[in-house]
Amino acid sequence: MILQSNSPDDKVPIFAVCIMDANELIKHYSAGNRDFLQVSLRQAHIGEICLVGINLSRSDLSGATLSGANLRGANLSEVTLAEANLWRADLSEAFMIWANLSKANLIRARLFNVDLHKATLAKADLRLADLRQADLSNTNLEGADLRYADLSGANLAGANLSKANLTGAKLRKADLYKVNFTKAILSRTDLCHADLSSINLDGVDLYETNLIGINVPESASSKLN
Repeated sequence: MILQSNSPDDKVPIFAVCIMDANELIKHYSAGNRDFLQVSLRQAHIGEICLVGINLSRSDLSGATLSGANLRGANLSEVTLAEANLWRADLSEAFMIWANLSKANLIRARLFNVDLHKATLAKADLRLADLRQADLSNTNLEGADLRYADLSGANLAGANLSKANLTGAKLRKADLYKVNFTKAILSRTDLCHADLSSINLDGVDLYETNLIGINVPESASSKLN
């Protein structure tokens, strides 16, 4: 059943607290609707679809297939995308604060300048993802696979990257203030000009890591020389 309420101008319906399938969503989006609040699209197949600027805040897309979808500038705040397939999806400049993307497939996803503040990406697959300039502050990335991801200029302040695999990842000029790297793998990671002065590097794998111009705590200096 679909429950809908009208917008203030009574022209464009706002869908709220709905159960929808992919065809319904595409139909209403194509008709000009952009607001789909708290809708249930669990296991929906919405791959290769243009949904630029859509508002799916607080919706449940657990296990949904969104591979190749264009979600640029979308409002996905507090959305549940646990175990969703977002392979090659474009989420550039999307608003995803408090989103749940645990165990999601984000391989080669475009997440340029996305806002993932306080989101959950535990055990998410972010291999080769474009996370340049992304806001990942206070985000949970525990156990995430970030091999060869590009996080240049990203804000990772306060993020949890414990047990994450960052082999070959780019973290040039990223904000790493008080990041938790416990048992993380930073082998061959590019940390050029990064500030690691607030980070405990005990137990962190830094094999063949690019450490040119970095700032580290005095306790770690001997370890890196």
